Amino acid sequence: MKAGVKRPPPPPPARPSKALTSSPAPVDLSSALLRPVPTPRSPRPPSPIIPQASASTRHKLPPGPIYPSDTKIKPHVPHRHAKSDSSFLRPSQTQSTDNITDTNVRTLSPFSDDDPAAPPTHPSRRKQLHHHQPSSESSITSSESDLGASPRPSLPSRFRPGTSPNTSPVPPPLPTRRMTSTSSEDAAASSPRLPFRPHVVIPPHVHSLDSSTSVSPKSIDRKPLGSGRLPPPPTRTIGPGDKLPAPRRPPTPEYSDEESGEEGEAVVLPDRSRTSRRPPMMSFQYANVAPNIHVHTHASLLVSGTAVVVAHGSHINIYDLSVSDIPTLSLEMKNIAGKEYKILSTEFRPSAQRADRGFQMWIGTKEGHLLEMDIRTGIILATKYSAHPHPITHIFRHGRGMITLDDSGKCLIWSPDGAGGDDISLTQTVARIVRVVEHPSFVKIIAGRLWTATRSDTQYLPGTPLKIPVLRVYDIFKAGCPSRAVVPLEHVGAVTGATLVSGRPGLVYVGHEAGAVSIWSLDKEDGYPVCVEVTKISSSDVMCLEGVNDNRLWAGDRGGMISAYDVSQKPWVITNSWVAHPGLPVMRMVVDHYGIDKIGRLCVVSTGRDEQLRLWDGLLGLDWVDEELLKYEDTFTTTRPLKMLVVSWNCDAARPDSLTGEPANVNFLFDALHSVDAPDIVSFGFQEVIDLENHKMTAKNILTTKDKNDDGLSERVTGAYRRWNDRLIMAMRQAMPPDVTYSVVHTHSLIGLFSCIFIKNSERERGTLRDASITHVKTGLRGRYALIPWHCTQGGIISRFVLDDSSFCLINCHLAAGQNAVRQRNDDITTILEGRTVFTETPFPLAYVGGGDGMMVLDHEIVIVSGDLNYRIDHRREAITSAVHYKDFSNLLVHDQLHREIKTNRACRLRDFSEGPLRFAPTYKYDPHSNDYDTSEKRRSPAWCDRILWRSRVESRVSQLHYRRYEVDVSDHRPISSAFTITVKSLKHEARQKVKGAVQAAWVDEQNRLLLEAKKFYVKQSLI
Repeated sequence: MKAGVKRPPPPPPARPSKALTSSPAPVDLSSALLRPVPTPRSPRPPSPIIPQASASTRHKLPPGPIYPSDTKIKPHVPHRHAKSDSSFLRPSQTQSTDNITDTNVRTLSPFSDDDPAAPPTHPSRRKQLHHHQPSSESSITSSESDLGASPRPSLPSRFRPGTSPNTSPVPPPLPTRRMTSTSSEDAAASSPRLPFRPHVVIPPHVHSLDSSTSVSPKSIDRKPLGSGRLPPPPTRTIGPGDKLPAPRRPPTPEYSDEESGEEGEAVVLPDRSRTSRRPPMMSFQYANVAPNIHVHTHASLLVSGTAVVVAHGSHINIYDLSVSDIPTLSLEMKNIAGKEYKILSTEFRPSAQRADRGFQMWIGTKEGHLLEMDIRTGIILATKYSAHPHPITHIFRHGRGMITLDDSGKCLIWSPDGAGGDDISLTQTVARIVRVVEHPSFVKIIAGRLWTATRSDTQYLPGTPLKIPVLRVYDIFKAGCPSRAVVPLEHVGAVTGATLVSGRPGLVYVGHEAGAVSIWSLDKEDGYPVCVEVTKISSSDVMCLEGVNDNRLWAGDRGGMISAYDVSQKPWVITNSWVAHPGLPVMRMVVDHYGIDKIGRLCVVSTGRDEQLRLWDGLLGLDWVDEELLKYEDTFTTTRPLKMLVVSWNCDAARPDSLTGEPANVNFLFDALHSVDAPDIVSFGFQEVIDLENHKMTAKNILTTKDKNDDGLSERVTGAYRRWNDRLIMAMRQAMPPDVTYSVVHTHSLIGLFSCIFIKNSERERGTLRDASITHVKTGLRGRYALIPWHCTQGGIISRFVLDDSSFCLINCHLAAGQNAVRQRNDDITTILEGRTVFTETPFPLAYVGGGDGMMVLDHEIVIVSGDLNYRIDHRREAITSAVHYKDFSNLLVHDQLHREIKTNRACRLRDFSEGPLRFAPTYKYDPHSNDYDTSEKRRSPAWCDRILWRSRVESRVSQLHYRRYEVDVSDHRPISSAFTITVKSLKHEARQKVKGAVQAAWVDEQNRLLLEAKKFYVKQSLI
């Protein structure tokens, strides 16, 4: 289109639409973005005459949205593809009230970057602005399609008369997108709302006005901010002494160790400080070797004494474990039943004849058939074809009857006809039909009722968005099969198992995913369960659950561990925990009820994802024997005393040459080594040997921790550690008599931690020092610290050795800092103490306790923990400093976090440790080179951060000689030391064997008693 060509005036209303198809006419554009978009040509009705709004009216109206005039980049307006007329809605249905304006209200295109008051810039050629060249027809059609039946709103101020080259009295049409409608009414309805640019301030809300009503500027003036349209902000009432609530928008944390936020409620897990890790293996062969029996994950498994039945697909393997782990019978359903039926479920049928109990088995198939087979001969005794219309997924034995359940929820109850001695029969007994839930993920007979759960059957926990599983309990032995739906008290995962414990028969324990167990009471009059408690027992999923023995609840987790919980205490105590199926989930546990009579043992069978079968002693006889042997240990051991000195100091990156000036600094190491006369073992533990504020050095130390020399020091970051190592060796030579020499047993460093352990050469010459090893555990590499390497400063150096037949474990640790980081400190010490594979397996098992093999810290007979434990005093700073001034330390102990955790938190892993009386002032935090507590801006409260604790299997074998501090002022911590007299033992193996034989004889009587009690419980529950 040539420049300078004027646009013709719009046609009159009576002009026929056919004229619209004439040759293109030039179109004047005032902006590069306010452009007409071509639309399909079609006959149109006459358009109404549009009156021109006066300039005065336009200037009096409130301004529209303001767009920056300096923006040069124009957003691209995408073309809309053709659609049918029915796909568009009218403006009343598609536009909000924000888009509807009066005819006199001045509007501005959201795609315009020009100032409303600035004169428009006209291009000389249209090709310079657009890729497309729409005709005048398309321009007129577009303008009419935006109008519809109502007048068009006025144009922006840049189209005022006199400022535009267009001399036509009618303003140019508004730009629109391409339309597919053929009528003006449909075209008006299809005009979409164009999106606003994100950086543009959206104008305030304007109510829709009638187009015929004149709008005065006062009626649509904007209201000032805070005009009362919004509700007042919420208020909070805080009473005197109330705790201030947390800020609604807490500031971004700066990851300061000393400014950690307040912690949430801690989850109390069962106590495992005295847990035995020895697997209670059971075998029917002399070698006591686990059988090598393959069990598919979805196979059906039955155990009766030494007989094991594994059925999967159409194949059945029958084993006699007293002979070997090779199948005595290997059967195919095609050979014994005539067809290749697929087996889904099995169970032993109750029998009036004692000789047949545990040998006659019911088989449920995918085709809905029931078969009865004698596992001694492999012969099918009876068949019930099409007993169920759907696959039979579960078979249960209850008293003298049987219950079969298919996938559709149809349940058949097979009960004997009378009180006589006749057994139920597939061909003669008429089963009663009841209906239960379809496709259950969990189903079991508990206390005479059928408990079911499905993964899809959940409901929301009241007041929360969390879902909880719904359990449906059916009284299938009562007429009408009444049922009830029950839910747990708290948020738990899906149901994975349920059981009863003989010591608490009125409670049902239900296992859930995410490591929770819900406890249900059966003491109501109607007998239906009520959830009374939910307890967290593990950080892993509870995959299966079984009640074994008196008060023992066995749980298998997703990591392949089986743990036995003593539920008679609160919190529960883990008495045993062992690796059953390494690294893979424990899929099922089965208690052999018939084994009590057949073999005189209570056997528990487990299978896992490793598809292996394992046998366990349900009475945990080996642990009972060990506990009894400990009572008579004095009769087969000899003992001798040793002296041990433990020194701990957070030196705050101080060098050995900084111990100058004051006599307390110069004589520190000499005084510490002379605090006890010629100790046999000396252990130095330092924290923050390097400057932890030096991020480069700390990160370098983290990355080079594994590059060690033979003396345990890093090859790359050795300066600070090497200086202290040399200084300690020199101090030992200067402080000890010339005829008493020492050797370095262990030297190790870890991100500011440094340990150096000496032992008398006379002990080495005795040849009783064995199994020496050292390692470390990092505890700060999680949570918010994982992304900040210079905060990965928490952890521990763990060293161990055996003297005579006593095992030692010395820990130098640095726990999480912060006044409120109590739970983090508890987690750190738990990680250190309960690491499963800290050391390699030891060849001296008698030196370790709890059935351990020396791979864990708590396997050792004597454990000493020292270092910067960072537990603080929860009290006002002024009160603490006042008590320190008057040496009133007993009142401060009430507020000490470590003492409180040991006293009140049953899950604290230091609960089983001992500590001497604190008769010295808090050792943290001082101004360096002064005796004043922290006078910086933070003014941290004094605390006993530096501690030394110990644990011994026999408490009388460790006696503390002193517990003191030293007045070294080159750090913000004061060093401490503690000396002990430790009794080590030597075994007399022949005498021990005699005592062990007597204890094992006593175990036989105890075992018979426990088996009798277990049998009574199983009979009462109709399991046998």
